[in-house]
Amino acid sequence: MSIRVPYDTVKETAKKVFLNLGMSEEQAEICAGTHTDSSLDGVESHGLNRIPRFVEYVQKGWVDIHAKPELAGAKGAVENWDGHLGIGITNARFCMDRAIELARRFGIGCVSLKNTTHWMRGGTYAWQAANAGFIGISWIGTESCMPMWGAKEQSVGNNPFCMAVPRKKAPIVLDMAMSQYAYGKLGVYRLAGKKLPYPGGFDNDGNLTTDPGIIEQNHRVLPVGYWKGSGLAILLDLCACAMANGKSGADLDREKKGSCTGCCQIFIAVDPYLFGSEEDIQAKWDDRVAAVNAAEPIKEGGHVTCPGENTEARREQNLKEGVVVDEQIWAQIQSLAAGNMETRDISST
Repeated sequence: MSIRVPYDTVKETAKKVFLNLGMSEEQAEICAGTHTDSSLDGVESHGLNRIPRFVEYVQKGWVDIHAKPELAGAKGAVENWDGHLGIGITNARFCMDRAIELARRFGIGCVSLKNTTHWMRGGTYAWQAANAGFIGISWIGTESCMPMWGAKEQSVGNNPFCMAVPRKKAPIVLDMAMSQYAYGKLGVYRLAGKKLPYPGGFDNDGNLTTDPGIIEQNHRVLPVGYWKGSGLAILLDLCACAMANGKSGADLDREKKGSCTGCCQIFIAVDPYLFGSEEDIQAKWDDRVAAVNAAEPIKEGGHVTCPGENTEARREQNLKEGVVVDEQIWAQIQSLAAGNMETRDISST
């Protein structure tokens, strides 16, 4: 069951959890804001739902809250950083900031990050670039958590890919896993007692199913676009581990340290006005998006939009009415904030 909680209450409660873990004031503020903003935007699967798991990983020593990213190499507009298993959110934010700074100097900036941890909502860093006025691209190479097309078992990561365009009227931001539904989203539907709107994986007999619990249990999520999704997933993994000179998904599989521990991530920022004026480029974007918006919808009274267009409206609604939080998750976070640091991750089975 979901409830609504005021934004400030959610953020301050989350911040207490991170302070209880031993984070600095600055770290706790950044992480609390990022988790809360993700849930505010309707991505609770990688917002508040992930806090108990993060606590567990810190307690296991899989995340080092005291580690800082270290420069491992640089060539022109490209830098390589070692995250030293530090906090995924702060590592990722730092690296996208570096990519933006490089793009200001060279027109494009690329930062590869190795040996880092879960960045939570991947779209956070695409939004970060767009809010700074840059095209943003980022992706990650994860442990295997879905079948390569034709396989019965986990054999490739769902390797989220994110891309953003800094359109002034409303940024266009894509944040997608390579599976039809990310595991976090499966957990959201399961906790709410709901079926998926579309088939999201296979049951134990190999049939497509909308039951999120079964898919979580057997890990047979459906790659987006079937063979195309798993094909793109393995390419993202291969590129990430090469560009960062870090671990591939197969390495993470062998280490078995949970979700994304030790992974590689890529952050790219591009100046959109290298060969055209801001006025002209923005006009092109507005014209293209308007054409999409004018498309005839499937349902009468519906409206066709591009990814990210509705986010600001959702933010405003949730700021006014309260952030949507699963009741069980909220009880866990309140307990952690009160100093009871024993936790059990219920966001996934």
